[in-house]
Amino acid sequence: MTLDAGDTFGRYELVSWLGRGGMAETWHAQLVGAAGVTKPVLIKKVLPEYADDEAFISMFISEARISATLSHGNVAQVFDFGQVEGEYFLAMEFVDGKPLDKVLKRAMRSGLPALPIPVAVFIAMEMCRGLHYAHSRTDSSGKQLGIVHRDISPDNVLVSYEGQVKIVDFGIAKAQLLRGFKTAPGVVKGKYLFFSPEQARGEDVDARTDVWATGVVLYELLCGRLPVDGPPHVVMMKIAHGEIPPLSQLRPDLPEALNRIVLQALSPDPAQRFATSHAFGDALAGFLYANHPRFSSLSLAHLLRVLFRGDLLNEGRELAVPDDFLEELKAWRNPATPDQIPTVPHLRAIKTPRPSPAPVIITRESQEEEVPDVPTAEVAPVRRSRSPWVGLAVGGAALLALGGGVWWTQVRRVPEVPRAESSTVPPVVATVSDPAPAPVGADAGVTPEPPPPPPPSPPPAALAWSETRVRSLLDDVYRLSRNSKELTRAAKLVQTCVDAVPDNVDCRLAAGLTHERLRSIDKSVSHYQAFLQYASPTDLRRSAVTDRLAALLQRKPQAQTPANEAELESSRSAVLMHLTRGHPKEALDAANQCVARLPREPDCYLLQGDVLAKMNQASESTRSYERFMAYAPANHPRRPDVVQKLVELRATAP
Repeated sequence: MTLDAGDTFGRYELVSWLGRGGMAETWHAQLVGAAGVTKPVLIKKVLPEYADDEAFISMFISEARISATLSHGNVAQVFDFGQVEGEYFLAMEFVDGKPLDKVLKRAMRSGLPALPIPVAVFIAMEMCRGLHYAHSRTDSSGKQLGIVHRDISPDNVLVSYEGQVKIVDFGIAKAQLLRGFKTAPGVVKGKYLFFSPEQARGEDVDARTDVWATGVVLYELLCGRLPVDGPPHVVMMKIAHGEIPPLSQLRPDLPEALNRIVLQALSPDPAQRFATSHAFGDALAGFLYANHPRFSSLSLAHLLRVLFRGDLLNEGRELAVPDDFLEELKAWRNPATPDQIPTVPHLRAIKTPRPSPAPVIITRESQEEEVPDVPTAEVAPVRRSRSPWVGLAVGGAALLALGGGVWWTQVRRVPEVPRAESSTVPPVVATVSDPAPAPVGADAGVTPEPPPPPPPSPPPAALAWSETRVRSLLDDVYRLSRNSKELTRAAKLVQTCVDAVPDNVDCRLAAGLTHERLRSIDKSVSHYQAFLQYASPTDLRRSAVTDRLAALLQRKPQAQTPANEAELESSRSAVLMHLTRGHPKEALDAANQCVARLPREPDCYLLQGDVLAKMNQASESTRSYERFMAYAPANHPRRPDVVQKLVELRATAP
């Protein structure tokens, strides 16, 4: 069956041919409905030479069965499946953008050494969200489907001009469907360069194989090359033995915290990897919002619009890109040189940061989201320490991570016995469009009481708190904080530092964020206020802390204990199961129970609002979404979506 643009293919009109893969070809098409209504879709049609291949057709049908059940913002949705003149096809969501492999290639041709750190981390984080959704899918009886993609690679990830990241092609997933179809464990499918060690050995796999493959993708995005390359037998041998070079060998400027996250995902032992894609994505989110709190899907959209501007112009389109992003892109292409970076007498072997410019200019007009903007600097770790609490001394500083991620601080020397040679860190001066904010956010309209002044001289116990001891303690706090169940212990531990050296800004900042995660708003506010009192006027973290403080002062008091994650996940599963079965009332009951058990948990109100919206109960869903906004942190990934929903609901309200 020969097809051309403009031909009719079943219910679809073909617009343009997009490409041909190993076993199928793709078309940009549109579904033509009544009254001339059209919907853009992507048609994936099995190549004629495979039409009689029963094994492949079974795999293709498996993709249709799996994909048709998936509905998530990071998974390309399948709308239709069938045959036209004996040829199988899928009709799926058309993503107006480019495959990730083309994005990376175009970025490197444009002068970037690889993708900028926040871009690469954001893409991998979004991939993790889509994968976790698929991994946790259940059938109508609540039984895990056991979906594993098995073929995660850059060409199976699409990035849109609006900054969306979507995974495609679950056709070789291992899933137990209606007829018990299951990919044979010894059958090697997918791309060998992204095989996990267990996959390379021909063993059966689970969701941790997708964690590995996502780690390989992130490695390539950050370094511009794969961790292992060569002929299939060489690659598979190295992978099977876990012979993966650290990212720092290829890109020494990467923060040690990010290096650790990627290497954990690439552990040859599945038990040592992140247990789920959710855990991997959570660690990436912690790093991203610690170091680049203003980064969002809009930043990714702007990058694509710049990289593929010529393609867009050829299509008669020109999508807007703000000038401040062009300045940021220029800085990514022209990183600071060694002679532009101040040195630190007491810290040795600090590498030149690549992606971060100095100075960084921030304007109020450029702030488009609720998360505060902080100029950051990715800094290679001090060689003599693998701690994530390494002192930052170049061009800026990073805020602590939220949500169980990694924390980077600018370690401030605590009082010590005087030495003959000074070891004070010289101040870092950055140009900003606004003056350093006052200790209390003026925008909040609230003037909280200042924290008690520091003691005139440190107590004898404080003299023993050297920089090394502070760093070691904060390292322990970091490790504890990665487990939400250990947050209380982390808070008690960091309090020992606050008690001993109350003017140490890093201990104050760690304490503030730990208590914020615990929903201990009053304590968090107190520590943030203390940070602002003691921090240097040139400390670039001041702006972010001021904005966080203002946000906390405007929020209603919340529960003092963290949400029960297991119970929340159970509620999500119950709601999803009932909706899948077509029982919205039962789904609403499950969401209401979540709210009753966890009255301060924003995601419970989100579940409730989503179910009510599906039931067309506009006023009730509006109230639930408003409660979500009251409790959700500023960096909650669903806040922008809920804001848009509220705008639409209020616009249609009687």
